[in-house]
Amino acid sequence: MTNTRNLRDLNGKIAIVTGASRLKGIGASICLELAKRGADIFFTYWTPYDNSFPWRGHQTEPARLVELVEKQGVKCYSLELDLSDPSSPKHLLDVVHNNLGNPHILVNNACYSTSDSYETLSHSTLDSHYEINVRATTLLSLEFIKRFEAGGSGRIINLSSGQSLGPMTDELSYAITKGAVETLTYTLAAAVAHKGITVNAVNPGPTDTGWMSEDDKLNLASRFPKGRIGEPKDAANLVSFLASEEGAWVTGQIIHSEGGFRR
Repeated sequence: MTNTRNLRDLNGKIAIVTGASRLKGIGASICLELAKRGADIFFTYWTPYDNSFPWRGHQTEPARLVELVEKQGVKCYSLELDLSDPSSPKHLLDVVHNNLGNPHILVNNACYSTSDSYETLSHSTLDSHYEINVRATTLLSLEFIKRFEAGGSGRIINLSSGQSLGPMTDELSYAITKGAVETLTYTLAAAVAHKGITVNAVNPGPTDTGWMSEDDKLNLASRFPKGRIGEPKDAANLVSFLASEEGAWVTGQIIHSEGGFRR
């Protein structure tokens, strides 16, 4: 049977992807997959956060990502943006509008994650997680909705981490705030369906974005039925489906696309 799906079915669409600093990350893979399907891309990144981790990328990677996206025959812009600033959603949408137009797709990929437990959690660590994982995701989604042009087909796609599937006792602030993203997803989906916007969340499960040690990879691989760890492209493939017209009937869903990972 011949595959008749239009591989450039996002031609004319404009997509915002937050948190796409590193070429090995999920955000970068989402940018590339959406671009392959024809969408113009605007991504954000925040170097100070990325530089706080041993697996940080090279400072040239955002510029390199722009080049890779543009090779797909689409436009691409980027902005270094601190999403913990409450004014950043409006600023971002202004910049996107001035460079590309009003967006059709929003992928809330940016997150804040540090390890803490009931013994170490403090108001400051909880606030830092809340500012990015809950407040920025919510305010950016609302700004996107306010500016969405009536009669179109809009998509909001959040990134979750499977908090509803089991506890994360060593990442308490992260679990609390990312769990709120799941509630936001199905609540907002019901509220904006009449505007032609779908809202879904993708839980990619453990994904090799550079943070895993060789021991981590070995231990985790045995818990996947296929014997391999999740890759950024796995999440990107699902996001691109949800962004397309093929995904128009899917909304309010938390999709655990984690290869059957056994907890």
